[in-house]
Amino acid sequence: MVIEPNAGYAGTGNPIAAKGPIGDFASRAQADQTDAALGKYRTIGGWVEKPQDIQRELEGDVSADVIVVGAGFAGLNAAIALANQGARVVVIEREFAGFGASGRNAGYLAGGSGAKFDLFLDRIGREQTQKVVDYFEAGVSHVESMLEEHGIDCDYIASGLIRAGIHPMHEANIRSNIRTAAEFGIKMQFLDWAAMRARGIPPAFLFGSYINRGGTLDPGKYVMGLRRAALEAGVTLYENTELLWWTAGRVVEARTPRGIARAPFMVFATNAYTPRLGLLENKVVPMRVSAIETEPLCAEQLAQLNWPNREGIVTAHRKMESHRLTARNTLVITTKRVRYAFGSRTPNIPDSAAYLALIRAFRERFPTLKDLAIRACWSGYISVAGDALPVVGATGERQNVFYTTGCSGHGVGAQSLAGRLLAERIRGDEPALLAGLRHQTPSTLPEPLRWCAVNGAMSMLGRMDEKVDRAARAAAACAGRQAFP
Repeated sequence: MVIEPNAGYAGTGNPIAAKGPIGDFASRAQADQTDAALGKYRTIGGWVEKPQDIQRELEGDVSADVIVVGAGFAGLNAAIALANQGARVVVIEREFAGFGASGRNAGYLAGGSGAKFDLFLDRIGREQTQKVVDYFEAGVSHVESMLEEHGIDCDYIASGLIRAGIHPMHEANIRSNIRTAAEFGIKMQFLDWAAMRARGIPPAFLFGSYINRGGTLDPGKYVMGLRRAALEAGVTLYENTELLWWTAGRVVEARTPRGIARAPFMVFATNAYTPRLGLLENKVVPMRVSAIETEPLCAEQLAQLNWPNREGIVTAHRKMESHRLTARNTLVITTKRVRYAFGSRTPNIPDSAAYLALIRAFRERFPTLKDLAIRACWSGYISVAGDALPVVGATGERQNVFYTTGCSGHGVGAQSLAGRLLAERIRGDEPALLAGLRHQTPSTLPEPLRWCAVNGAMSMLGRMDEKVDRAARAAAACAGRQAFP
């Protein structure tokens, strides 16, 4: 299998810091998004930074029991589990551990409450939907156990999650989701206006469903904690090491610019970048998502906001919009605009249109903080299958090349757990949770139909969301609250 030299599996868009008020940043963002000036902004916290002890590049020939490609949630969890059982594990990472979406995501540890119940039921039926929900739920428990076992301090706030409505048009969907979730053992509570205000939830979020499970964390700190745990367990991590070519047989070979690794098993833990490595090209597509982070709120702003439990909030939009208050007292706002690049490419470029959409959402949901500066922005890739279900399995003549992808926004819990389950499978066991994920993933359309279909669907969902947003703006104006054009 030959890989394009520039097809990096662990790359993401770079965070950029924006100084000054939001209005100044928005003016710059409207400029050419490929402007070289983006390079002058320093990469700062909010997601993950390059570690000081960067591990050396793979050189020469090495052998192992298992090769893992990708040092994110799935890859590091797999490596830790295998090493703890005495396996010799080599991890290959193009940049550094966590450089991809594992280190730079929204930071929500969610279980089955985020399942797309209607889609899953239509696709795989009730019995297997229950198994997928159980898998998502187990992902929360697994991450919590990893944090405790390895002493990982990642600012985990186990205050549960809220799926909120910003307009009465969202209420029917939220109530329906609560009823369906209950059928699969997921207990959620409907919060009306009074209950939301009693919790200190910002008033732009009118009502919602609450689940007292999971919460939010700093994904960069989590993945760096996994990196430390992997090194302590004896895992050999090669950073700045790009996979150029691989072959599957009795022994799997992975060739890099300056070396080659051989092992009886290999795990692709490369998520959105898996199609660029010649695997699952017609099963999953990389989708660009974005995030912004504000400067820290001052003590007066925090007191005025009065969000004591810091529950993570996702909205009931078709294309998720999320808001969380971090341990650094910044606000992180994510997603809103989702796009697919022709040919499943993953160019590492900023997405100014997405940043502007997120800035607008921030200003509308938090009008009293409209002058708070934006600290950083990021665009990168998650992977999605046509049925939004996880894609976990094996390939090769000897079924000794394993993969996990298709996180569809469940990366923190589900991909972490997938790594551990694949480690158990390599050791000869097949956990029930892993077996429960078996299904036939639908094939994607060939290009250019794929590009048209995926982005056409995203545009349609965006128009539906914009209809709700316009109604919310009108309602805010009528209520005498600050509205933004």
